[in-house]
Amino acid sequence: MKFSLTNQFKEKLKDEIQNQNVDFIKSSFDGISYIDITELLSEFNSVDSKYVIDNIDIETSAMIISELDEDDRKNFLKIFSAKEISKFIMIIDSDDAVDVLSELDEEKRDKTILEINDLEKSKNLKKLLKYDDNVAGGLMAIELVKCNINWKINQCIDLIKKQAENVSNIYSVYVTDNKGKLLGKVSLKDIILAKDNSRIKDVYDDCIISVDANMDQEEVSQIMQKYDLTVLPVINKRGKLLGRITIDDVVDVITETAEEERQIMSGITSDVEEDDSVWELSNARLPWLIIGILGGLFGAFFLGSFENNYFKDNQIFLSLSFFIPLIMATAGNVGIQSSSIVIQSLSNPSAFESSVTNRLFKVLFVSIINGIVLSIIVYSGLILFDYLNYLDFELYSQTANIVSISLFSIVIVSSVLGTITPIILDKLNFNPALASGPFITTTNDLIALAIYFFVALFLGGI
Repeated sequence: MKFSLTNQFKEKLKDEIQNQNVDFIKSSFDGISYIDITELLSEFNSVDSKYVIDNIDIETSAMIISELDEDDRKNFLKIFSAKEISKFIMIIDSDDAVDVLSELDEEKRDKTILEINDLEKSKNLKKLLKYDDNVAGGLMAIELVKCNINWKINQCIDLIKKQAENVSNIYSVYVTDNKGKLLGKVSLKDIILAKDNSRIKDVYDDCIISVDANMDQEEVSQIMQKYDLTVLPVINKRGKLLGRITIDDVVDVITETAEEERQIMSGITSDVEEDDSVWELSNARLPWLIIGILGGLFGAFFLGSFENNYFKDNQIFLSLSFFIPLIMATAGNVGIQSSSIVIQSLSNPSAFESSVTNRLFKVLFVSIINGIVLSIIVYSGLILFDYLNYLDFELYSQTANIVSISLFSIVIVSSVLGTITPIILDKLNFNPALASGPFITTTNDLIALAIYFFVALFLGGI
């Protein structure tokens, strides 16, 4: 039977699970990628999913467990015993195994480790669990192929055959000294083409990029992106080879980082998903919404103060009020544009990064050009509307002057604020993404209103 991810097949599988039709399950998933099976089982409850996993081969089951979404897996593993989980741990790579173990409560994690028959793997997993999740050591796998620099080629080939049994993908062979210090790497091509009596030191490449085990995972991802690497060796402070980080783990980091920053820029304070509880979703969204409300209330009081103190019974206040949405929208858009560009450059730092002063000068010139263009458009539009008798304001020309000059000033101020805020946050070790979204929008709205009406005071003759 050909496998297909359809609603019809999903409903059919549910029925066969209820009927405990093991033959149907085995025949349906025979030769099917574990990725497809994982996608399908994510639609099922834990009990039904476990029944499927219990009745397919252990290798596929282990890969499904490693591929599951973190939150789904955490709940899913609750119905598995420590012994059952240990069987999966024995099959999957150590980096995935650590991810699984870290999602168990401490008691169950200890029991699972005790159930692992391979003492060496058990020992290595305990070491990996000591690393924080957000550092290189928390991403690395201990499975790799290495050889001594003094070995002959034929010795290296024999060892590769033995080591390769525990390594899912061989990208390169790492070269170490007698103390295990990383010296370089040698490609499989060079090993195959080399003469049997030649030594590794004659063919290896000593130009190799590595990272310390305590390096932040975002820095690791930046290095792999910069040098276009598929695998990256991990060393300790003495240069000893500890493990390797593969591209699939780094892609996960990049995806998670991008999602986190997107949520922060949208005003969501914690990592939430659509299927989280109502309380979790509300709690993640409310803080910035409350800040936005407080900013709006402050703006309303600000407008009321100006109207009572300076513009009461003044016709120009009515004409100016029509342009408040334009002023606030422009300020917010300009600020978000500027901050987004800065955040992008901060997330992908250059070795030749320009100084803050140079950035500000560049932003200033760009904002002057944008401000002039936008001001001319607004001024011309107001004059045109008056000419066409769409505006019936006695002080239309004065309104046009106030709006256009305010707009020019606001574009410059918002651009500078949108540029320096993420830079300052980055220097203070805060996530610069905080500068975007609600923060910039609310701040710029208030500043824009202040500029707008102060310009009106000076040009309005009040």
